[in-house]
Amino acid sequence: MVRERDTFNEINITPLTDIFLVLLIIMMVIAPLLDQQGLNLTVPENVAEEQVNKDTKILTVNVSADNRYFIDGSEVSAAELENSLKSQVSNYPDGMMIATDGDATHGAIVKLMDSARNSGFKSISVSEM
Repeated sequence: MVRERDTFNEINITPLTDIFLVLLIIMMVIAPLLDQQGLNLTVPENVAEEQVNKDTKILTVNVSADNRYFIDGSEVSAAELENSLKSQVSNYPDGMMIATDGDATHGAIVKLMDSARNSGFKSISVSEM
């Protein structure tokens, strides 16, 4: 007695659908986490030099092309940067200006910004020398 086997003429897409649903759930869980990273930046508007108040007390920190930091003309090492800024924060209540050379690396500027935030500076501006 020989039984003939029925052949399938269709593709079973149930496993494929299960995989897509699992991937969709994973993406729905991960997507809100991706939106939480980054810096909150406020883009400044152009202000004429005459409009700047001369009584403001702003600390200027220079970043050279070879990623060295200068506060009031004296060089500060990267290791001592945060301590130097902590000692200056009470003297400059209006914030800090980072004057950077065009060839300075992004990492050096971000390190300075992080150190300034950790030191207590609330307002940080960046300009190119």
